Amino acid sequence: MLMVDFYTYRGIKPLIAKISYLYLRRFLEFIFWGISIIVFLGFVVFMFGIKHVHKSDAYIYVGYLVAGFSLFYIPKFVFILFVLIKDIQGAIVTTVRWLRERKKKSVPQLNAKRKMERSEFLYQMGLMLAAIPFASILYGVTKGKFNFRVMKEKIHFDHLPQSFQGLKIVQISDMHLGSFNKNYEKIAKAVELINQQEPDLILFTGDLVNNFAEETDGWVSVLSGMKAKIGKYSILGNHDYGDYSYWDSPQLKEANLQAIKDFHSKMGFELMLNENKTIAIDGEEIALIGVENWGKPPFPQHGDLKKASEGIQSVPFKILMSHDPSHWDAQVLDTNIALTFSGHTHGMQFGIERAGIKWSPIQYKYPRWGGLYRESAQYLYVNRGFGYIGFPGRIGMPPEITVVELISHG
Repeated sequence: MLMVDFYTYRGIKPLIAKISYLYLRRFLEFIFWGISIIVFLGFVVFMFGIKHVHKSDAYIYVGYLVAGFSLFYIPKFVFILFVLIKDIQGAIVTTVRWLRERKKKSVPQLNAKRKMERSEFLYQMGLMLAAIPFASILYGVTKGKFNFRVMKEKIHFDHLPQSFQGLKIVQISDMHLGSFNKNYEKIAKAVELINQQEPDLILFTGDLVNNFAEETDGWVSVLSGMKAKIGKYSILGNHDYGDYSYWDSPQLKEANLQAIKDFHSKMGFELMLNENKTIAIDGEEIALIGVENWGKPPFPQHGDLKKASEGIQSVPFKILMSHDPSHWDAQVLDTNIALTFSGHTHGMQFGIERAGIKWSPIQYKYPRWGGLYRESAQYLYVNRGFGYIGFPGRIGMPPEITVVELISHG
């Protein structure tokens, strides 16, 4: 980090030097080094003081560090590319001059003022381009993480019972309540947006918390406000098992998990643990299956699709909730499960989905990372996440509320 700071300072120093007011020059230098030192000390304090941070608060602290680093250092990485270009140019000119001098040939000398003008142009261009990630990150950590987007899909099926024609399902996923830092009002508005969709079913596909049951404190009154005409159902995600922390005993870890499970019922959701539920309308039925987390290593594989599907062989139309979309390719394809809802990826909280472009770095880890996918007559929808973790923001990948309407061809 300090090397990046010094190299960045090399580039901005000539620009600051052009300011005629001494006090303003000193102030800008103070701001530059002050921010760098604060971020650097933040990491030092974290490394030596993490044991003294309250368990769930550690995620908030890490979020601040990641945000600070991203906001002030990613733009620096952009800027120093232009400083590097200038240095490479200078090295080439120096090398050519040295070679020509060895051959006793005269070398045209660049005017010093002209050299400075070229340097300043490169540095100014670097600053302008560095402003783009700075502004994007600043928006992402302030507004973007709460700019909830409603994504709507109509999916057609040949074997959907007629009584379920137009069934409206709202899916949310990956709340990560601890990351919200008790920001109840913002999430209450998202709950209102969910209710405006007038869902028949609300499905929550896991990762209620980052790791700890205490993250749910104070959220009952907000999250219990979600309303569905038929019912609300949920499953667990990889973060809900408490695997990302050290526990003094297995009993404490199990108590943490049990408290998380209990909270689902407090907010009015029926938690499905490798089990199924039959939903009937006018004598016709569909089956809803909920599995525990099943992911590729190192993620846990508590999910048991075979167990969860017991007793519903005769039900013609099946919907599955499975947190990790990799489960779909590994075990769900080539079954008679018509529609699967997953989450987990968050769309990496960063990407581009405009003008026909759909890209996020997460696609190199999860080929099915966001939106609707189809193989033959089976569908998978991957929700891009309701909350956030690690980086406390979203850039080009807004938090998502999914609305899926089932349409029957029958």
